Amino acid sequence: MFAVIFGRPGCPYCVRAKELAEKLSNEHEDFNFRYIDIHAEGISKTELEKTVGKPVETVPQIFVDQKHIGGCTDFEAWAKENVNLFA
Repeated sequence: MFAVIFGRPGCPYCVRAKELAEKLSNEHEDFNFRYIDIHAEGISKTELEKTVGKPVETVPQIFVDQKHIGGCTDFEAWAKENVNLFA
């Protein structure tokens, strides 16, 4: 599984999502992720909305295997439900 996290500096939810992805990556060799700093990459809100496919009000925006999961709490819920996939 591969997750992509679109986040920005100074965002506590982005930090939390990245920490969860790091934990999953360390504990499960079949999980990996990429964190994309939208400011460093010059990604605008409009561009992010095109990627997500709907209006975006917050970051992080997280995808797993190219499927939009949502934000940090959505990712935490996804991990809780799908952690057995890694067994």
